Amino acid sequence: MKSTEDPLCPLYVGGEWKQITAQAVASVYNPSRGSVIASVPMCGAAEVDEVVAAAKAAFPDWRDTPPNERAQVLFRVKILLEDAFEELCLGISTEHGKTLSEARGDLRRGIDVVEFACGIPTLLMGESLENIARGIDCHTDRHPLGVVAGICPFNFPALVPMWMWPIAIACGNTFVLKPSEKVPLTMQRVVGLLEKAGLPPGVMNIVHGGRECVDAILEHPDVAAISFVGSTPIAREIHRKASLQGKRVQAAGGAKNFVILMPDADVERTVEAVKDGAFGCAGERCMAGSTAVAVGEAGDRLLPALADLVSSMKVGPTDVREVQPDMGAVISAEHKARVSGLVDAGERAGAKVLADGRKAAVDEAPDGFFLGPTVIDQVAPDNPLMETEVFGPVLAVLRAKTLDDAVELANRQAFGNGAAIFTNSGKAAREFRRQVSAGMVGINVGVPAPLAYFPFTGWNDSFFGDLHIQGKEGVEFFTKRKTTTTRWFSFGDGEIWAK
Repeated sequence: MKSTEDPLCPLYVGGEWKQITAQAVASVYNPSRGSVIASVPMCGAAEVDEVVAAAKAAFPDWRDTPPNERAQVLFRVKILLEDAFEELCLGISTEHGKTLSEARGDLRRGIDVVEFACGIPTLLMGESLENIARGIDCHTDRHPLGVVAGICPFNFPALVPMWMWPIAIACGNTFVLKPSEKVPLTMQRVVGLLEKAGLPPGVMNIVHGGRECVDAILEHPDVAAISFVGSTPIAREIHRKASLQGKRVQAAGGAKNFVILMPDADVERTVEAVKDGAFGCAGERCMAGSTAVAVGEAGDRLLPALADLVSSMKVGPTDVREVQPDMGAVISAEHKARVSGLVDAGERAGAKVLADGRKAAVDEAPDGFFLGPTVIDQVAPDNPLMETEVFGPVLAVLRAKTLDDAVELANRQAFGNGAAIFTNSGKAAREFRRQVSAGMVGINVGVPAPLAYFPFTGWNDSFFGDLHIQGKEGVEFFTKRKTTTTRWFSFGDGEIWAK
């Protein structure tokens, strides 16, 4: 359904908002209503050249700006983000479909990264050692890379870009952002706040588009580094292409995060956490607890309560403040059809649907992209649901006799973002933490996503690169080290300096 207004999102180039005429555009939807709220130009090499040139021109002055002054800009940005918090959150809910509560978490985690980046004078400190040999000293310091770029997915319109640009610009780089064409409006609003905070022109730039735009960024000789978040096939290709161009790359991919349910787990707390982990943000997050393994009697103890809780969840529109559902819409009609099709295939393969969200109907928003939360039990390891990242409100439940069997199932799949266990046994928790092949582990925590000062440490096919997003690894990624070895000789006979 078309809206009466369909504004074209502008580029942000050298401190100026620029409307362009594009042959191809993509529609931006309000998933709660199925209506178009904006459109995005599908840019190519010419537009990428323009924004990179603006970032390159701004780099020398920004690089030479003292770190404490760069931090002061970010302090002002944080205050402005706090002041506009609720307005920004409603915008996130409107263009993405997640609930207001989830949107607040999205933006709050992003502000945490800004706050972390405000500590850049300390984070950039180098190392030194005096007298490494007689009369010789050595020290290291950090330098920005130049123009760096961020390529972002749709699922966290605020947080994922804010994983990238606050640390990048705090380190003295200039930034080119390519937000998801599905959710460009949040960062458009945030960049308006960067302007108010006094960020110099050209330090932040925005370009829109799809594959052609991304390829132009990857191939541009003046882009020194790429930070990417998205699906694993694209992450692998981004890493390959950019690495061949000699660029530094961090590419976070998809996931299939396993949650191990032990027979001794606390029923009420476990069921609530599993529900939130599987169905928060409608399952559209790379840390979703999308696959549960019930060990021994855990299935009989936990699944009836989980199915009852999930069946009581309310699904509905999220673009109004007054009444909020438990879960919002998925991002598009196409994605809704894909997720439903995967559940169909899983059921045909012999799995048992305990809670079915495929035919969710929302009377007040009949055109929205709604799926209800779905729990599907008795999923075999070779079920089609296990072959891909579903990225929707679906919890697949497998069965295992022992913890070792459950860990083997988890480690069999190619991803390695997160894994969690629910148990009251310290021994079981310790063995799980040591044996599971995942970079982020939760013990009685369903979504073990780290805070801003820790790295987001995906493993295996969930990450391609050497330095992860967030935390000190983020600072490492956006800087390069210089080591200086110093020796001074005497002037004349040296006695003039002693007198």
